[in-house]
Amino acid sequence: MAASVGGMGAPHRPVLLQETLQFLSPDRGGLFVDCTVGLGGHSEAILQASDETFVLGIDRDPSALEYAKQRLASFGKRFTAAHANFYEIEHVLVQAGLAGPVGILADLGVSSLQLDSPERGFSFRFDAPLDMRMDPTTGATAADLLADLPEVEIARIIFELGEERHSRRIARRIVDKREHGQPVGTTKELADLVLQAIGGGKWKQIHPATKTFQALRIAVNKELEGLAQFVETSIDLLKSDGRFVVISFHSLEDRIIKQELRRLSGQCQCPPRLPVCSCGTRKAVEILTRRPITSGGEEVDANPRARSAKLRACRKLTSEAVPRRDR
Repeated sequence: MAASVGGMGAPHRPVLLQETLQFLSPDRGGLFVDCTVGLGGHSEAILQASDETFVLGIDRDPSALEYAKQRLASFGKRFTAAHANFYEIEHVLVQAGLAGPVGILADLGVSSLQLDSPERGFSFRFDAPLDMRMDPTTGATAADLLADLPEVEIARIIFELGEERHSRRIARRIVDKREHGQPVGTTKELADLVLQAIGGGKWKQIHPATKTFQALRIAVNKELEGLAQFVETSIDLLKSDGRFVVISFHSLEDRIIKQELRRLSGQCQCPPRLPVCSCGTRKAVEILTRRPITSGGEEVDANPRARSAKLRACRKLTSEAVPRRDR
């Protein structure tokens, strides 16, 4: 189901919706947690599956959360909203007086509302302040990072989080510009600077600044920090036979999720030459997706954002605490 987003012409289409419902099985009823409720597309479908289904929707973006609350108001007390980051799931459940979810969903990455709101500064399609915060009420903006961080750190962020091979050249341009009293402050300035640094050439689908924008967005929102811990905590909170579904949009996220699910499925984490297992791992989950589920051509045509989506899912096998990672 697609719903129009207030102030935006394009409809909102939740990514991999049918696949998400298949793994979560919301028709059995119970409490589900949508850790990144966004505009409420997944939550709406979960609530529609059964009158015995309840959803706790979490989002760090107050604008998206308000939209979801209005969209899901007809479900009454079956929907509860909380303004928080997804890795605060345990605290949010305690604060809401809820426990024992049978399903947890996280649709990571940037939302349609954020991408299509010029003032949020996520996209180079608009000339706007270089913000990129998913929660605009707190934290440093992308412009702040480029104004304050040393050149080597800017290059590291762009290389590691954006996998941009021209990261040093781009960082040098950014620092050179600010040293001349012209810090990068808008999306257009940054996109133009990247084009100047690496050369526009002939590009068809992917703009040369895409990787740099991705890297800064991840850094601003600290999207990878605590992700492995979030997977562990979420599965720990689930009831036995509970389902955990996560949708990621780039390889760095997917790699962390894959490794954590493998650990929790009982795969030994010890060095290969160690004669006896000493990591204490045990099988706490059954992985339901041998390989990540991706969108088909029809969905990608209708929603280009789905092109890079990867869904992984697992089922909790025990009510006992999951094996903890070394901290």
